[in-house]
Amino acid sequence: MDVRIDSSWKAALAPEWDKPYFAALTEFVRGEYRNGPCFPPPSRIFAAFDACPFDRVKVVIIGQDPYHGPGQANGLCFSVSDGIQPPPSLVNILKEVSTDTGAPANAPGNLERWARQGVLLLNATLTVREHCAGSHQGRGWETFTDNVIRTLSAGRDSLVFLLWGSFAISKRALIDTNKHLVLTSPHPSPLSAYRGFFGNHHFSTANNWLVGHGLTPIQW
Repeated sequence: MDVRIDSSWKAALAPEWDKPYFAALTEFVRGEYRNGPCFPPPSRIFAAFDACPFDRVKVVIIGQDPYHGPGQANGLCFSVSDGIQPPPSLVNILKEVSTDTGAPANAPGNLERWARQGVLLLNATLTVREHCAGSHQGRGWETFTDNVIRTLSAGRDSLVFLLWGSFAISKRALIDTNKHLVLTSPHPSPLSAYRGFFGNHHFSTANNWLVGHGLTPIQW
């Protein structure tokens, strides 16, 4: 199957493209986009991979679902398109970044600047129907993205995985913690951010790990 994705990922994930689950997933997603508004735009479904090639990944942040409001989702987890007001979880992420690293508190909500530096902003489910959170869960995306995590864990060294909230933390079982740094905390949503997301220092800790392994830190 011909999937439009960065060539490094096309090669790294070669076993996935012809598996029956991926064929069924592709047909489902095509049908959903034909039947009504879905997000992100079709050209942005694999944007996280296109912005951050396999051999350039340094940090992995795992989300769950794309935003399901018009104009919000841009294919990168937690990120929004230019000109869109950041949702509450993203506001809290940017607040912790500022407190932890001194980055501007009013930084843009489009996180493509992180992706270009080696941050894979990976949602477990890459598409969603408009105004229907979770509508594309259980259709095969999770199988695909779990295999993305396994492939990174096996094929790369000294990555940092930032797992926020119980869903993301459940992915820890896919990661070789003997060779990668895994940082966990509560989710940045307003319901849980004050229970340990704020003050987790994940961004500075990640940079310290990268520098300690001879890598350029992320300009958060």
